[in-house]
Amino acid sequence: MHPGPILFCGDPHGQWQHIIDAALQTHARAVILLGDLEPARPLHIELEAIWERVWFIHGNHDTDHADTFGNVWHDEVSERSLHGRVVKLPCGTRIAGLGGVFRGAVWYPKDAQAPKFRNREAHARVTPRQDRWQGSVHLKHWSTIYPDEVEQLATLQADILITHEAPGYHEHGFAELDSLARRMGVRMTVHGHQHDNIDSSAHWDAQGFQSFGVGLRGVMVMD
Repeated sequence: MHPGPILFCGDPHGQWQHIIDAALQTHARAVILLGDLEPARPLHIELEAIWERVWFIHGNHDTDHADTFGNVWHDEVSERSLHGRVVKLPCGTRIAGLGGVFRGAVWYPKDAQAPKFRNREAHARVTPRQDRWQGSVHLKHWSTIYPDEVEQLATLQADILITHEAPGYHEHGFAELDSLARRMGVRMTVHGHQHDNIDSSAHWDAQGFQSFGVGLRGVMVMD
């Protein structure tokens, strides 16, 4: 096990060297990518030098193009995805992940309307065959958050929850992610997507957990 910190890496959008350098320089024990990866090659090749330490979630831009999708949902990459599950790192920290974004075509909690689909399977059944991607929903919706994914995660326990979307402290965030964090008993959430790192410490007591955003291509260090 590497002795260094955990690195949380904000949306890389195809840039990797700063992440590799940070991981090697700090002897990071884990490198956590917060979505919008957009690798030009399969992710395990882009990050080959540190791959055994890498975990990730997908972002909305990871389903913009078929090639990008293939480089993220790759057979040799998928085992490192944290989406919809909890992984216990060698140091004992339990990290959970929820990739993607809320979209009105499926579920946009701020609209206060019932979800149009509970899960990808229900959505796929009404998606025209010519619009399906790999026999399921439209390519874009592979990065859409479905209610059943959130409910399934809520049955698990973790120390840290990483999301692409921001939780409720952020003006563009979602209170549903606050509820998820509390149900999972996490002490910390970390998100990307918004390309900022606003100080949310004034909200921590009320939230019941610490929350952090990591900016565009930023790296947050947690010892």
